[in-house]
Amino acid sequence: MKAIIKSLVAVLLLGTVVMANAVQDIQIYTTDNSKGKITPKTIEKAFKDAGFYITTNNNMNRAFDSKFKVTNHKVYNLMVLHKEDLASQLIKINPDAALISPLSMSIYTNKGSNNISVSSISLDGMAKVTGIAKTNKHMIELSKIVQSVLKKALPNGHFEKLSYKILKPEGELVTRFKWDWDMDIKPKDIEDELESFQEEIEGSLETVGFVIAGFNKLKDSFQKAEQDKYDFFDAYSICKIPVIFEVAKTHPEAGAFAPCTFYMYKKKGSAEVHMAFPSVYNWISSLDIKDAPSKKVLVDAQKKFVDTVNETIE
Repeated sequence: MKAIIKSLVAVLLLGTVVMANAVQDIQIYTTDNSKGKITPKTIEKAFKDAGFYITTNNNMNRAFDSKFKVTNHKVYNLMVLHKEDLASQLIKINPDAALISPLSMSIYTNKGSNNISVSSISLDGMAKVTGIAKTNKHMIELSKIVQSVLKKALPNGHFEKLSYKILKPEGELVTRFKWDWDMDIKPKDIEDELESFQEEIEGSLETVGFVIAGFNKLKDSFQKAEQDKYDFFDAYSICKIPVIFEVAKTHPEAGAFAPCTFYMYKKKGSAEVHMAFPSVYNWISSLDIKDAPSKKVLVDAQKKFVDTVNETIE
């Protein structure tokens, strides 16, 4: 009987540890890179070989050095990648799956270290922002593929044990916009009208300092039946260099949220255009961000983005 009780206690304790790790919204995979053989390019190739489409893999140190004349890490890249087949399946369940289509990752080496790390959103984090259960088979498959590629790209590595206290969000985790499309526009003219609108919104965002880091026409990767539901379904990868520069000083893993995905879609026969992006409150909540400079640039960027989009669609 004592042996059985001890076994049950052990299982319960193990379950507690697993749950403690599972509630983290991001994951950081790290390995020794003393020989320098692992680079952002070799990591990119590993994901390409696994069927991911790489939207961008930017050396942010160049941007930081150009704008601020200083860098805080030996290596700091932001990579944006897309698994088209799984994204299509997940968006069929909930359009908010586009918020992780594509995914963002940061690749970094701290100064004074020989380790290289990759941060990415975890299964729990994906479920949190998309509203799709983490028990969904496509969510699980996407998470497993990401983890598998990380283990291949960073040999002999490990997932770091994280101890963030997940904070109560200070605002909505997803920021949404909705506006009415002119239904008098003929179907053959929709693409031209959309292009005109997108040029306007891109210009407005760039004017206030946002960078368009990538663009994906998600509808093109949908199965035929799903394609027929939408007039368009597009996703931007958008970031603001001063934001990631400031936050990454203390949280280089914040690249799991940057660039953020800003989607827009219209279903056929509907006048409503839906747009959304993951709010900066994900950053603050998931990474336990409390320092004033980081919070200020994040909240300011949130307000600037919202104001700019609202001005464009009014």
